[in-house]
Amino acid sequence: MPRPLATSTATTVLRALLSAFAILVLSSGRLFAAAEDRPNIVVILTDDQGYADISLNPHHPKEVSTPHMDALARAGVVFSQAYTSGNVCSPTRAGLMLGRYQQRVGVYSAGDGGRGFDPTIPILPSFLPESYVSTAIGKWHLGLDRDYPALKWHAMSRGFDECYKFMGRGGHDYFDLRSDSEGKFAHPIYRNKQRINDKGYLTDRLTEEAVGFIDRNKSRPFLLYLAYNAVHAPPQAPAATIEGYSRRFPGLDRKRVILMAMLKHLDDGIGAVVAKLKRENLFENTLLVFLTDNGGARGMNANNAPLRGFKGSLFEGGIRTPFIVSWPKKFDGGRTIPTPVISLDILPTVVAATGGSSKREPAFDGKSLMPLLTGATSTHHDTLYFSEGSRGEWAVRRGDWKLYAMNQRLQLFNLAKDPAEKVNLAARSPRQAKELKVAFDRWLEQMADPITGGSKRAPVKATRKKRKSP
Repeated sequence: MPRPLATSTATTVLRALLSAFAILVLSSGRLFAAAEDRPNIVVILTDDQGYADISLNPHHPKEVSTPHMDALARAGVVFSQAYTSGNVCSPTRAGLMLGRYQQRVGVYSAGDGGRGFDPTIPILPSFLPESYVSTAIGKWHLGLDRDYPALKWHAMSRGFDECYKFMGRGGHDYFDLRSDSEGKFAHPIYRNKQRINDKGYLTDRLTEEAVGFIDRNKSRPFLLYLAYNAVHAPPQAPAATIEGYSRRFPGLDRKRVILMAMLKHLDDGIGAVVAKLKRENLFENTLLVFLTDNGGARGMNANNAPLRGFKGSLFEGGIRTPFIVSWPKKFDGGRTIPTPVISLDILPTVVAATGGSSKREPAFDGKSLMPLLTGATSTHHDTLYFSEGSRGEWAVRRGDWKLYAMNQRLQLFNLAKDPAEKVNLAARSPRQAKELKVAFDRWLEQMADPITGGSKRAPVKATRKKRKSP
C-alpha cells in the first residue's frame, strides 16, 4: 500500500511544479511584454533657435516656415510657458542631463559647463533600464577633449553606448568636418571615441546619423539624444538654399536669409527623423521631446517675439523655449498646456515613462510631466529659479510673478498681463518682490560655487558714506 502513496505524492509535487512553472512563464511573459512596451526616447535639442523662429508661434515673421516642427506640435502637446534652466548653451545641457539645477554642480555659465562637471555624477542614460541602447548625436558642450585619448568628459564615458558628436565649446563649422582643422569653429568630430574626417553639411549629417541609429536599433528600446548645433553661429548653409530664400525675400537682411536657410535644413532634419519613426511603426510608442537650449541669439538676427531679450539674458527672451512632447500611445496630442515647465523636467519624465532605475536617482529638481500630459493635474512647479552667479543676474518665477535682478536692481513683472516684461511693478508691490528675493536667497544657499572659481553671489557694491558738513 505505500507505493500508491508515493506515486500520489510524486504526482502532487509534479503538478505543483508544473503549476509554478506555468505561473512563472505567464509572469515572465507579462514582464517581457512590459519591457517590449517601453517607449523609445527621442530628445531633440536645437541651438539658439529664436522663440518666434518657429511658425507655430503666431508672432513669427513671414519668412519663417517650419512645417515639420508644426506637424510635430499638432501630433503632440505644446507647453506654451516652457523654460530652459540656462540662458546659454552649456548650462541648459547640464541641467537636462542631470534633472537638477546645474548650479548644484557648479555650472552657472558656458565657461563652467564647457569645462565639464564631475564625470562621476550620473546623467540621463544611467537612469534607463538595461535593455535600452543610447546614442548622443551632435553638440556635446559638457566638457573638453584636452585629455584625449582618455576623454573623461566624453558621452561614452558618461553612460552613452555610442555617439557621433563634437566636444568643443560653442559652435562648429558646418562644412569643415575634418578633425585636423584649426580655428574658432573647428573641433574634432567623434564617432564613438575615434576622431574622424567627414564630409557634407553638418545639420544634414546629424540627421543622417540619427536616422541610421533608429534603423539599426528598431527592434529594441532606445534613447536618441539629437543635439543639433543649428542655428548657432557661424552663419552657414548650402548656397542653393540661401539663394532660394534671397529670391523669395529680396529685402531680407543677408544674415537673416542665411539663418532661414539653416532653419530649413534643421526643420527638414526633424521631419526626416519623425518620418523614419513612422515608417518603422515606432512613432506611436516613442516619447519625443523637442526644445531649444535658450533664446535666439541677437548676433544671428534671431527673433524672440513677443518676448524681451535674447540668448544670454534672463529676461523671457533668453530662457523661454518652444517645447513639444509627443507620445501618441500614451496621451492625446493637439493640445496646448499653459502650466510653466522647465527643461529639468525631461529626465524625471523619461524615468517615469521607462520604469528606469531609482537606485541612483538623486532628488531631482525637475518633475515628471506625465501627470500634466495625461490630465491628472494642472499644477506643477511652485517656483522656478535662474542664476548666472557672480555676474549678478538672476530671476525667480512663482505663479504669474517674476522677479528679475541685475546688479542688485530688482524688477518685478506680472507675466500674465505683461509677457514682454515692460512694466516694472517692484515699487508698487514691494512685499511680493521681497518674498521672491527671500525665496531666491534660500535656493542659492543650497547651490555650489562656480566650477571656474569665484562666488555664486553677486558682489555687494560698496556704498559711499556721506561726508559730514564742517
